[in-house]
Amino acid sequence: MREPAAGAAADRADLDEAARVFGEVRPRLFGIAYRMLSSATEAEDLVQEVWLRWQACDRSTVTTPAAYLATTTTRLAINAVQSARVRRETYVGPWLPEPVDTSADPYLGAERGEALEFAVLILLERLKPNERAAYVLREAFDYPYPQIAEILQLNEPAVRQLVSRARKRVTGERRTQVSGAEQRELLSAFISAARSGDLTALENLFAADVSSYSDGGGLVRASRIPVHGVERVAKYYRAFADRFWAGVDVELTTVNGEAMGLLSIDGAVFAAVTVAGSPEGINRIYWQMNPTKLAGVS
Repeated sequence: MREPAAGAAADRADLDEAARVFGEVRPRLFGIAYRMLSSATEAEDLVQEVWLRWQACDRSTVTTPAAYLATTTTRLAINAVQSARVRRETYVGPWLPEPVDTSADPYLGAERGEALEFAVLILLERLKPNERAAYVLREAFDYPYPQIAEILQLNEPAVRQLVSRARKRVTGERRTQVSGAEQRELLSAFISAARSGDLTALENLFAADVSSYSDGGGLVRASRIPVHGVERVAKYYRAFADRFWAGVDVELTTVNGEAMGLLSIDGAVFAAVTVAGSPEGINRIYWQMNPTKLAGVS
């Protein structure tokens, strides 16, 4: 029988080892959760729940902790995606992802920087939860198909089909991309033209199918319907150029693996804007203005 002090010391050592193991894989767990939920806040909460489960489980029976933790994260995320969709049915205005700062870690815990850009996250929202999970694990983290099958409790052919179907939907609906440098140049030029209200400059930047989306969540003034078409989008930005940009400072930084402009007044960030570009010009403009979604970049 262990002495109480010895037992307490052993328990502390066991918990310290559990924390060390968890800390090593935590970036990957957050990366999985974020890509599944498109929300840094919800991803942090989910990873915290995984930690609590890791503390409480019988770790002596776990042969591969990293696999166990990734499995737990993915399954919790699938459940969270399903409940999040119900909540978003009553969301006020367009729903956009919550931006996350990737300036320090452009891959956000992944083997590759896949499934981070706003445009891709929005496309992933249209996938079924299992499809999204299979796509994220394969495309961003390069998990082998047998391991994904084990995580999702499916057979390997079914997982291959899920990944293939998801990949076709994402690549099929996604416009041809420009390089990171070109995307940054387009964003900088857009901010300059929008700030000055230069109608001709705006129109020259836009692709024919350009659309502008603003997420205010009903908490701040923002357009509750998307604006489409070169002329309408250009006039939309010219209409409020004078009053919107007064006293605004803009910082270009790396968010979600691409250039994003952070708008602030007196040091407080109140909006984040990014663009999706194609060889034809800017085809999507995304504004995140919901104050509850800006903590990750403020």
